[in-house]
Amino acid sequence: MTLRALFLIALLAPSIVLAVDAPSKPNIVFILADDLGYNDLGVTGSKAIRTPHIDKLAAEGVRFTAAYCGTSVCAPSRCVLLTGLHTGHAHIRANREIKPEGQEPLPAGTVTVAHLLKSAGYQTACTGKWGLGFPGSSGTPDKMGFDFFFGYNCQRRAHEYFPDHLWRNDQKVVLDGKTYSHDLIEKESLDWIRQAAGTGKPFFLYLAATLPHGKFQPPPGHPFARPGLTPKMNAYVSMVRRLDETVGRVTNLLKELKVDQNTLVIFASDNGSAGADLAPDQKLRGVKRSMYEGGLRTSAIARCPAKVKPGTTNDAPWAFWDFLPTCAELAGVKLPAGVKTDGVSIVPALAGGSLPERDLYWELYEGKFVQALRRGDWKVVRPGPKAALQLFNLKDDPNEATDLAAGKPELVEDLEEGMKRAHVPSALWPVKDGGKAQ
Repeated sequence: MTLRALFLIALLAPSIVLAVDAPSKPNIVFILADDLGYNDLGVTGSKAIRTPHIDKLAAEGVRFTAAYCGTSVCAPSRCVLLTGLHTGHAHIRANREIKPEGQEPLPAGTVTVAHLLKSAGYQTACTGKWGLGFPGSSGTPDKMGFDFFFGYNCQRRAHEYFPDHLWRNDQKVVLDGKTYSHDLIEKESLDWIRQAAGTGKPFFLYLAATLPHGKFQPPPGHPFARPGLTPKMNAYVSMVRRLDETVGRVTNLLKELKVDQNTLVIFASDNGSAGADLAPDQKLRGVKRSMYEGGLRTSAIARCPAKVKPGTTNDAPWAFWDFLPTCAELAGVKLPAGVKTDGVSIVPALAGGSLPERDLYWELYEGKFVQALRRGDWKVVRPGPKAALQLFNLKDDPNEATDLAAGKPELVEDLEEGMKRAHVPSALWPVKDGGKAQ
């Protein structure tokens, strides 16, 4: 071998080693349903709602039986998902309107999942419903790490499925009021995946669908009328089925583009069902805005053939604030100095492992101050600001039917101390006048 050949081998060796040893950063697609009840999927036991594409996602991945949203209403739950801070520390702790269009904004300097992934070379997009800052504020998607945004800036306007406008980045897209918004959101999502996959760089799509949140306007061409269900329930079922179609189209496109093997797709809902009159198969106690399992538990599913064993279930408890550290680990990026998270990476659970036992904490300021904390199989709920704590054993009583607080005062006191440690007072969300947020 010539001296020149030896020199070339020595020169190229480091890059060859890197190419072999460096793990490929997975693409990440998080599909967030809006107000979907835990039991409102075929795979979670629904008899009234067929969701073949979401069921297939579970069959090809892992379904988490004890996953939780950020809290039990829209804006703060999404804040938790993107910032990695639970509602005892998060900036947004309730829905709050900023007229004429938008909500309380995330402040400048907030570090989100999208910021972290961009720093690791990811392309980033958000489609659907934002709800974390009015147009022109510090909290718009482009200021929160997203290269591209299409959808509703304002979550209140997202109640209408035939809107007069949506937003593309910071530009208003005027509509005729006759177009079903989810159809446009789905198209923009699929188009963006095609574009992003074509670059060869990793990508992150946060598809925050508005379905099946009210108004209950079923999609055109998707009639559903099952005997025994009310018109409202039938509309809800139709909307869930339309969301299921979108999940199928996203996963099929990933396969068509030959990027599905290294794409982590996560499906979950931002909170529980909006009402017992919607979910014909609801089993868990409580609905949206409550601290019971029906308001907080989410039907989370994850699929990534390179990392997830198919057809598995995992009962490790985790919550939305774990998404940020999970993405950081998958992307191989550290949190910037001074940036904290309440979460842990769930990468071990994706592979079928366990997670460290820790307290999971929630609070909410919708009309009254409510709290909950889970530790192991035990959970305490404060259903009102001056109410006594309720205690449940979720292993024996997943529907929270029997309050055990009277018989275990020391445990209740210990868990209450955990709640006190988790809650940091916020000037933006003061608890006054019997616990109502002012």
